[in-house]
Amino acid sequence: MMDKGGNHAHQLHLIEGSDDPVRFVTKAEMPTIFGRLTVYGFRESTTGKEHLAVVAGGIDGRKRIDVRIHSECLTGEVLGSLKCDCRQQLEAAMRRIGRRGGVVLYMRQEGRGIGLLNKLKAYALQEQGHDTVEANHLLGFADDLRSYGSAVGMLRFLGISKVRLLTNNPVKVRALAEAGIDVVRKAHQQASNPFNLRYLMTKAMKSGHLLQFGSDRSPGDPARADGNSGAYAPGQAG
Repeated sequence: MMDKGGNHAHQLHLIEGSDDPVRFVTKAEMPTIFGRLTVYGFRESTTGKEHLAVVAGGIDGRKRIDVRIHSECLTGEVLGSLKCDCRQQLEAAMRRIGRRGGVVLYMRQEGRGIGLLNKLKAYALQEQGHDTVEANHLLGFADDLRSYGSAVGMLRFLGISKVRLLTNNPVKVRALAEAGIDVVRKAHQQASNPFNLRYLMTKAMKSGHLLQFGSDRSPGDPARADGNSGAYAPGQAG
């Protein structure tokens, strides 16, 4: 069977229905600095947002697959901003799946869902002394506007039901677990710098991100923080 992009459809293709949060559009092979990847393109059914599933190696639905759900960050990933750790998180995940196999879901949710220009407005407020959460509130937004229904739909399309989720964010863990995906969290903490330390501490203190900080108020040794935290069950505190 051929897919919409003219390629042979993925053997674990999920039959699309009217309630699917995302629709598969196409896929392509891509040689990269992280290895040879297969990139699947999806479009959200309601918003038209375009997301990618970046796959390294084969996917065996019977096994637990390394997965990173990563939100777009143009300022960090393209401009090299030091105000966040997004580029480091993305590149660490890409290196890992390049070595071990796995999936990075690249979600078009810039600025925790507020968009690029509003993110710049938030940065301007941070220059006045507000933290990242306060800046969102002053702009009339909640702490975090992201949703993960599309990520769940992409994983289901790929036939993935058991994941080792590379994240420090318990909301992502909970979203997948409540959708019926078997989740084990693997910490994904990266080193800080003087420009993003307050941002990281705010995420830990106000948004519940699972980050470890040393006595010098810098994140703990990533090697120590990179262990499994165990499986998640819906309703578990976090």
